[in-house]
Amino acid sequence: MGKGGSLSEGLVRKIVLSYTYVAVWIFLSFTVIVYNKYILDRKLYNWPFPVSLTLLHMSFCSALAFLLVNVFKVVEPVAMSRDLYLSSVVPIGALYALSLWLSNSAYIYLSVSFIQMLKALMPVAVYSIGVLLKRETFKSQTMLNMVSISLGVGVAAYGEAKFDAWGVALQLGAVAFEATRLVLIQILLTSKGIQLNPITSLYYVAPCCLVFLLVPWVFVEYPVLVKSSSFRPDLVVFGTNSLCAFALNLAVFLLVGKTSALTMNVAGVVKDWLLIAFSWSVIKDTVTPVNLFGYGLAFLGVAYYNHSKLQALKAKEAQKKAAAQAGEGEAGRLLGQREGDGSVGEKRDSQA
Repeated sequence: MGKGGSLSEGLVRKIVLSYTYVAVWIFLSFTVIVYNKYILDRKLYNWPFPVSLTLLHMSFCSALAFLLVNVFKVVEPVAMSRDLYLSSVVPIGALYALSLWLSNSAYIYLSVSFIQMLKALMPVAVYSIGVLLKRETFKSQTMLNMVSISLGVGVAAYGEAKFDAWGVALQLGAVAFEATRLVLIQILLTSKGIQLNPITSLYYVAPCCLVFLLVPWVFVEYPVLVKSSSFRPDLVVFGTNSLCAFALNLAVFLLVGKTSALTMNVAGVVKDWLLIAFSWSVIKDTVTPVNLFGYGLAFLGVAYYNHSKLQALKAKEAQKKAAAQAGEGEAGRLLGQREGDGSVGEKRDSQA
């Protein structure tokens, strides 16, 4: 097979790997969401302690990441000063703790399907916070797109059969904290050139997140857990749940690192539809026609936003390529000019 065939095989391999990363992330995200709902829901496993569950996840992730970095030497730790850790990792860890706490708490009050509909507001939150922190440029067309997504989610909320205001507030708070965390990752990590792989990311962020989670746990859930000391957690249930959470954290970093954040956004839309279908068909959550109509509007808005981001990325890549070609052309012209000057000088020397 010729050169063209080799390139074709490489492209096919790259596409297959990308779809594999997406499939693994969707499967793990799907599993963790349903598993958490099963544990926290009072009608199912009946262990309504979201902070404790998140604390278990972060403890497991911290311990496993520590072993992989310091004991088994799978990867090398990143050189990070104390000031850099305090200014970069600590804020991200705090926001991550708040996001996980509130999002897990929402599963006690809301259905899986409705939570996924509310998560469609993530692009709105990321763009709005990006504009406020001057990481995004305000554009009327983009803001109109954000309004359409918000309108769709509003319609879906209006049609929710089991609407719970407190649950909605918790999920919206989780979206806001997660969006702020994503923007801070761009500002604090990307701008400072810190390169973290999936394991080192957990190695630095998970312990910080764990410390912040201890505060609400001590004051909110620990006293209740002491009173219900008769409860003995199932090691199989909580062990496999924590393992799934660890694998999901690795899959998130792997998907973004090997593809892009845009790919994750698109895959997230597919995952949301799958969860809504699962919630309706298996868990038997009530999904009304108004729910679906509203989420359909939000879905179209998110799809258009992702399409716009993709076009912007393509245009940026085209500009880089054109600039590189122009630079090569200019370098060739200067080189030719120097060679011409050199030949003229040689001719003059021979004439002399």
